[in-house]
Amino acid sequence: MASDKNASTKIDTILTVAGRDPGNNHGVVNPPVYHASTIIFPTLADQEKASHDPLNHITYGRSGTPTQHALEEVMSQLEGAHRTVAVPSGLAAITGAMMPFVSAGDHMLISDSAYGPTRRFALNILKRFGVETTFFDPLMGEEIERLVQPNTKLFYVEAPGSLTFEMQDIPALSKVAHKHGAVVVADNTWATPVYCQPIKLGADIVVHAGTKYVVGHSDAMMGLICCNSETTYAAVKNTCSMLGFHAAPDDSYLALRGLRTLAVRLRRHEQSALEIARWLKTRPEVAKVLHPALPDCPGHEIWKRDFTGSSGLFAFILKDGYSKPAIAAMVDHMKLFGIGYSWGGYESLMIHAHPEVFRTAMPWPTEKTVIRVHIGLDDVGDIKADLAAGFERMAKANQTASAAE
Repeated sequence: MASDKNASTKIDTILTVAGRDPGNNHGVVNPPVYHASTIIFPTLADQEKASHDPLNHITYGRSGTPTQHALEEVMSQLEGAHRTVAVPSGLAAITGAMMPFVSAGDHMLISDSAYGPTRRFALNILKRFGVETTFFDPLMGEEIERLVQPNTKLFYVEAPGSLTFEMQDIPALSKVAHKHGAVVVADNTWATPVYCQPIKLGADIVVHAGTKYVVGHSDAMMGLICCNSETTYAAVKNTCSMLGFHAAPDDSYLALRGLRTLAVRLRRHEQSALEIARWLKTRPEVAKVLHPALPDCPGHEIWKRDFTGSSGLFAFILKDGYSKPAIAAMVDHMKLFGIGYSWGGYESLMIHAHPEVFRTAMPWPTEKTVIRVHIGLDDVGDIKADLAAGFERMAKANQTASAAE
C-alpha cells in the first residue's frame, strides 16, 4: 500500500515510516483523514469486481478508508502479522477476534487474569449462544492440556493480566492449542509490539486496546486485531464487517499519530514505572509489588524470556490493616494520579482494583488490597512525592479511625 513498505524491520523505523504514502497524497507526510460513507465506482465492471473481492477493495465507508488501512499496515508490520483489522475499541477487538472461531457447542479456555469485559463477554453473551468457557490458572503451561475438551476451539491469553500481572507462557499454551486444532488469541496491549510480538511466540491473533498506548493521548477509542494468515484475516474481517465493526477515520488518524511516538513514550513509561516499583518495595505500607520485570513477580522468568521491556502499568498490594476510609484518604487526594480505569496515556492513574470479584480458577484473597497504577510522563520525583504524601494521609486516617474505636 505505502511506498515505504518493508523499508526496515526495526521497530523504531517501522513506527516512523510505515503506512505513509506521500506520492499518492500530494506530498503530504501524514496519511490524510478520509471521511467516507458512499464509494462511487467508475463502471459497473469495477463495482462488480469490488463486490466479489471485498477484502481487498473499499466498497462502503464501513469496509474501511485509506486512513484506516494505513493504520492497519503499520500494525501488521509491527506485529509481524499478515494483515490487521481496525475496529472501534479494545473490547470490539476482543469480541471480533473470538466470534469467528467459536459456535454453539464449542468451548474456550481463558486466563483467569483476563480483562473484566473479556470475561463478561464470554460469560454473558457467548454463553447465551451455547459457548462454554473454562478459566485457567494464568501460570499454567503445557499442563493446561488436562483442561482441553474435544470441542475446545480457542485459547485466550493476556500477558500479563492487567490487574494482577501474572505472565502466561504463550509458546507452551500455543503448542497445546495447535495440537488440538484450537486458535490462540493474545492480548498484547500492555507490552505493545515494541516489547513483544506474540505471533512469533505462537499466537494466531494479537489484539490491542489501541485506545491505550497506541493512541497514547487519552483522546480516542481504538481496537486492533492482527492476524497471522490470510485464512485468519478473512474470518476476522468478514465477521467484523457483519457485526458493523469499523474504526472511525478521525480515530484512525489519531492512532497513527500516536504510533509515531510509541517507542519513545513507552521507554519513558518503562523507566519511570520501574523506578517507582522498586521504590514502592521499600515502603513500609506495601506488602508486594506486582510488576513482571521484578524477579519476585509471578511469571518473571517468562517475561524475561519472551519480552524485551515493560510498560507503565503495574500494581501493588497494601499490607493488611488499612481501612477503606484510609485507602480513600490516599486515593481521593492525589495531585498527579487521576482515578480512572484506562491507561496508556501520558497521565498517571490509580484505582483500587478488585480482582477478587472476577477470579474463579485461582481465587484472589478478599483481604488483599490491590492498588493499580499507571505511571505517566510526569517527573518521577514528583510522582514519588505524590505517593509518599498519599501514604501519609492513609496512615493518619487509619490512626484516627483506630483512636475513635
